[in-house]
Amino acid sequence: MCGRYALTATPEEILHFLSVIDIEDFPQRYNIAPTQPILVVASSERGPPGSNLPDRRALLARWGFIPGWAKDPADFPLLINARMETASEKASFRAAMRHRRILIPASGFYEWRRPPKDTGVKPQAYWIRPRAGGLVAFGGLLETYSSAEGSELDTAAILTTKANAAMRGIHDRMPVVIPPEEFSRWLDCRTQEPRAVADLMQPVQEDFFEAIPVSDLVNKVSNMGPDVQKPVPLAEPAQPPKAAAKTGSGQMSLF
Repeated sequence: MCGRYALTATPEEILHFLSVIDIEDFPQRYNIAPTQPILVVASSERGPPGSNLPDRRALLARWGFIPGWAKDPADFPLLINARMETASEKASFRAAMRHRRILIPASGFYEWRRPPKDTGVKPQAYWIRPRAGGLVAFGGLLETYSSAEGSELDTAAILTTKANAAMRGIHDRMPVVIPPEEFSRWLDCRTQEPRAVADLMQPVQEDFFEAIPVSDLVNKVSNMGPDVQKPVPLAEPAQPPKAAAKTGSGQMSLF
């Protein structure tokens, strides 16, 4: 699962990474949450005149996918993630997987390790970023929802895959990461069917990400500054109380 992420790169860095022509001034965002607008990149019908850049366009979409056939978004569950294993089959995502695959730029994402409830141990938040630095592009899906009144809303979901061994101790799912050399193939929905890009939806290599423990500041959407990424020491696991030694008489000793 991916329920929070960050995008703190400059517009120039995003433009260079994704090879799009223009992005309006986009602020650094350290704690992007569901239902908020997110930056996505989709295939364009035609490229910019006189440019040899790929045919890509950047746009803002609501993080929370709404299928075109949904009657009332208020009654529809919030779909922020789509499982890669079933996205091509599920009614909610099938059309978008075939016709509207997108890239979602990110500086990293947050995940929580949640111990069993009966342990009394609080969940631990982690800031998970590329070990080499820079940006990543999550694989995503786009759908434009048209209301009965005629208004339109672009909506998006992040595709997830099974976690690699390095991340599995935190969570069993992680975002699909599309490598830069495969951006064009992923976005090409005209000639590349879902089965043709299935190989791109596998977990990244073990050493791609590093996981940094952070405080629970990230839990609150109102906390939007860089403090949410400040490393914290991991709490020591609680030790069970030691049983008192018994004397030969069977009475407990004070010494």
